[in-house]
Amino acid sequence: MKLNATTAQNSFKYGWLLSRIWPYIKPYWFRILLGFLVAIPLGLLDGVTAFALKPYMDYVIGEKVLEFSILNHNFTITSIQMSFIIPFGVVLFAGFQGLLRYLNGYLSTWTSQRITNDVKFDLFDRLIHMHPQFFDENSSGIIISRYMGDPQTASAGIVDQIKSITTSLFGALGLIAVMLYSSWKLAIIGVVVLCVAFVPVALIRKRIKAASNKNMVIGGNITTNINETYNGNKVMAAYELQDRQNKYFREQTWDSFRVNMSLYKRAGWMSPIMYLIASIGIATVLGFGTYLINSGQMTAGSFASFVTSLLLLYKPVKTLGNTLTSIQNLFVAMGRVFELFDLEPEIKDLPNAKELKGLEDSIKFEDVNFEYIPDHPVLKNLNLTVSKNETLAIVGNSGGGKSTLVNLIPRFYDIKSGHIKFDDVDIREYTIKSLRKNISMVFQDNFLYSGTIRENIMMGNPNASEEELQQAIISAHLQDMIKEVPDGLETMLGERGLTLSGGQRQRVAIARAMLRNAPIVILDEATSALDNESEAIVQKAMDNLMQNRTVFIIAHRLSTIKNANRIAVINEGELVELGTHDELMAIPNGEYKTLYEMQFKKQEEVTV
Repeated sequence: MKLNATTAQNSFKYGWLLSRIWPYIKPYWFRILLGFLVAIPLGLLDGVTAFALKPYMDYVIGEKVLEFSILNHNFTITSIQMSFIIPFGVVLFAGFQGLLRYLNGYLSTWTSQRITNDVKFDLFDRLIHMHPQFFDENSSGIIISRYMGDPQTASAGIVDQIKSITTSLFGALGLIAVMLYSSWKLAIIGVVVLCVAFVPVALIRKRIKAASNKNMVIGGNITTNINETYNGNKVMAAYELQDRQNKYFREQTWDSFRVNMSLYKRAGWMSPIMYLIASIGIATVLGFGTYLINSGQMTAGSFASFVTSLLLLYKPVKTLGNTLTSIQNLFVAMGRVFELFDLEPEIKDLPNAKELKGLEDSIKFEDVNFEYIPDHPVLKNLNLTVSKNETLAIVGNSGGGKSTLVNLIPRFYDIKSGHIKFDDVDIREYTIKSLRKNISMVFQDNFLYSGTIRENIMMGNPNASEEELQQAIISAHLQDMIKEVPDGLETMLGERGLTLSGGQRQRVAIARAMLRNAPIVILDEATSALDNESEAIVQKAMDNLMQNRTVFIIAHRLSTIKNANRIAVINEGELVELGTHDELMAIPNGEYKTLYEMQFKKQEEVTV
């Protein structure tokens, strides 16, 4: 499920795209309709200036008197009067058109933003429910580009661009009407030339699609590079990787430059060709118009009005051409957006999944096999039973499958074959929400969110009382730290909680897990990165968390392992030994004994 391998294959299935975007447009259809109704006269008013030239040339410049009758009343307008009426009328119409333009812009912006928000809300909701392997396979930059950038491009532009087309189209129709009124013969020439000028737009669709997809991938890579530069700034400084990151950024930026220039080389000729065709049309109109004037078939005023209409017509036509090109980009982004909507999380509830109410007896692993990459097994035929309120320490060689084993319990990943059972019921038969509600986890590098210390602890149980919160703080040995920081529980943490030390972050995470009050606790190397002093405090907090709970603990510290009821040794994805510390030490040349001699004995000597 790699997002950078995008195809946007439905980008030009316009009916399909409309059917997918319609549920987001439907709630705002009245405002959108109102915007379209405003766009129609807004476009038609473009012809007013051109239409005004005919009477201005014939009556003002020609010094003729306009005579007409309304309801048997005769009226006369002199050329002097006409010279004031026509300019005033043009200004009046321009003011009215400006008001309509503002109203149209406001409605367009409002509806576009609301649709964009709705699409982003639904898309983000799907993103947060994707399983961890999805995030393992896709970089942060690609995810940001696909889940935030594409919806902005697709939904924010659709109403605006379609209204632009409506305004340009009716502007063109209004001007064509003036042209027909002035001379239907010249109008035929002008319209045919304009139709020919649109042919290039249809020829660049696939090129736009390919360039848009490439730019999306490149943009995602650039964002990933920036994220890695930010998050890995200490490693970058320590290993002097600035040149490496700079090189990647330059290469990616030049890649984007080459893609855009390649598109321009293939599509940039469209505008000059359209101008060339338009100039041929204008030249033809000028020649034929001169003939019509000389032969008395057309007045100078009609010709001036026609030529002005034709020249003005190229503006909405040019806008229409550019808008159609933008819409092709929009449709490609929209195609990519709905590809995301069609992604289904591989880990989801069964149709009749039930609620997990707690653990009554045991957790069993039966013939469990798991692999991240096909045909590269990580766990192999693993069998293990852990009783309620038992503490199981998991040790073994690096990369042997310890973390994988505990990550399978809350269904961060699903096993390839076998069963993981709570009280003899496969965990896949429970709802994911209820399963994870019964599990508290503390990781080696616990993630704290931007916000206050209180907010980060309360994530364990948003409905906890103040008394429960304070008890969790005491159990996690956080009270002294909270007294030391400026605003106590309301102290704001920096991104990822990096304003706290490693031990402090661990204790906040333990307090969060404590507040959850789940019957099952998973501790994934929670003290391996701490110094001895910090570890001692965190260990006390962990001891409080582990009381009267079923605990899985991946540990590198001998004290933690010795206090466990049993120890499971996992090497190369297999359970090779299981028992208490003394039982495993009694096995000649045993895996645990070897590990103890190499790693844990030194810790014991240091402690003594």
